[in-house]
Amino acid sequence: MSETKLFERSKLDKKYLWNAESVFFDRAAWRTELEAIKADIPVLGARAGTLAGGGGTALLSFLEAMLALVERATRLYIYASMAQAVDTGDVEAQGMNGQAAGIIGQFMGAVAFLEPELLAIGKPTLESWAKAEPRLDIYLHYVENLFRKQEHVRSSEVEEVLGLVFDVFQSAENTHDMLIDADMKFKPASDGSEVAQGTVEKLLGSEDREIRRSAWRSYCDSHIEHENTLAAALATAMKRDVFYARSRRFGTAIEAALFENNIPRKVFDSTIDTFKKNLPVWQRYWKVRRKALGVEKLEHCDIWAPIAKVQPVVPYEKAVEWIATALEPIGKDYADSLRRGCLEQRWVDVYPTVGKSSGAFSTGCKGMFPVIKMQYVDDLFSMSTLAHELGHSMHSWHTWKRQPSVYSDYSIFVAEVASNFNQAMVRASLFEREKDTQFQIALIEEAMDNIHRYFFIMPTLARFELEMHTRIEQGKAATAQAMNELMADLFTEGYGGEMEVDRHREGSTWAQFSHLYMNYYVFQYTTGISAAHALTGPILAGDTAAAGRYIDFLSAGSSDYPVDVLRKAGADLRGPEAIEKTFEVLSGLVDRLEKLTAK
Repeated sequence: MSETKLFERSKLDKKYLWNAESVFFDRAAWRTELEAIKADIPVLGARAGTLAGGGGTALLSFLEAMLALVERATRLYIYASMAQAVDTGDVEAQGMNGQAAGIIGQFMGAVAFLEPELLAIGKPTLESWAKAEPRLDIYLHYVENLFRKQEHVRSSEVEEVLGLVFDVFQSAENTHDMLIDADMKFKPASDGSEVAQGTVEKLLGSEDREIRRSAWRSYCDSHIEHENTLAAALATAMKRDVFYARSRRFGTAIEAALFENNIPRKVFDSTIDTFKKNLPVWQRYWKVRRKALGVEKLEHCDIWAPIAKVQPVVPYEKAVEWIATALEPIGKDYADSLRRGCLEQRWVDVYPTVGKSSGAFSTGCKGMFPVIKMQYVDDLFSMSTLAHELGHSMHSWHTWKRQPSVYSDYSIFVAEVASNFNQAMVRASLFEREKDTQFQIALIEEAMDNIHRYFFIMPTLARFELEMHTRIEQGKAATAQAMNELMADLFTEGYGGEMEVDRHREGSTWAQFSHLYMNYYVFQYTTGISAAHALTGPILAGDTAAAGRYIDFLSAGSSDYPVDVLRKAGADLRGPEAIEKTFEVLSGLVDRLEKLTAK
């Protein structure tokens, strides 16, 4: 394997860099907008105490002005955070990101009076205003949801404080991100390859066991070196979750997290219980992988070791075409929009570059193009990640086109459905078209890499998160040692004796995931991939009505509760069936891999 290189951003063709100038022409324009938003926030805040006496027309005027400012402030934040993400060493971008986060906090504080005043006005009056002013009709679901949450909305003064502390609490996640992305240094792999956030995944896929072992150890050891700081940051974030929950009169952080999107607690419990029940499927996979690799004992670094003798090379443009072609069953417009976004409108920041933060994500807001940060390295895994992030982007794109500003986002609970749907559709297309044995094995490896993340790592992190939140709620210690021991125990259970466990390094896994800074986010990766598999089957079978329902799902935004949106699309997550179905998919892949590697 050749040494992985990081690109210099200044030397890349502009077509491979995100379309920053479509958001703001330059940073001077960004600063001008920053000052304009600063001036506009107090104007909104001055409307406090006036909503009840103004009637429906005045309320509509306020809501429209507020939502327009939300979009402007969000664009400000996205531009700054993306500038920092693609170059964590950019000091100016760091400052801009902090300023933008501060603006969000100021905005939240300024409009904190809105919901308490609406609750004081009362639901019957608001509904009568909507009858008199039809343009208020679109806000009725928002009103319904607000009154559902009524007992957890505090006074204007308390809501203002909760809005103002947003920026303070954001510092915990920012500390984590800056430490691992900007300050953390890694020892090179055994062959001299640079270990970095943008290269470690490729190194873990090396054919040379010593390269991947040394890369994994280097990656873990640097996190371990800073584990006390990272543990303090995570504990602060979890204490923040508990603080918010108690401030809003919830018993626990998980109760607050699930209540926000009207998700029954049984959905979480069923997810974890179904995962634990199906651990033997994972243990069978470890065994098949160990035999295929021909090693006596599987190590963590072997999870991504290539089994296929030939790994497909998939340049970026080819990946875009494969993805678009695979998604044509849900509509030509969908496929064409995706192609234009990738190849003409520059939605994607493509390649790993010096200072670029780890991982991949999609972001954006109504009124702009979606934005994707990638670490593309011309292989099947990069192609799959691109398909995944494009699922998020197309979900947003459809929502922004159909929904008004008040519903132009969507909950975390549905966010991982479209991304995994795209990946499942692309795999199905390639399994059908590419019959070469080595390609099929490589495709299974890509699928298992994704399912491992969603159906092993994420539910394991969810178990960790529940336990650590519970300990904090009970006043117990949340030290690095406590986190390491818990994490190592959970992985040991999951491996079931089929893998050698390096307890300290395995135990440090919690330090590697910023997802834990988002209150009970990680279990929704598992529900998301489950819903995705429930929705792909009928479409792949040629059900055009199912394809239409899927587009409706993408376009729903937050106009309805997420469990109901998915149920209408054809994925009912109120029971374990969808999760069990995905474990059947996992088991089928293990069977196929076992047969192909036995030839």
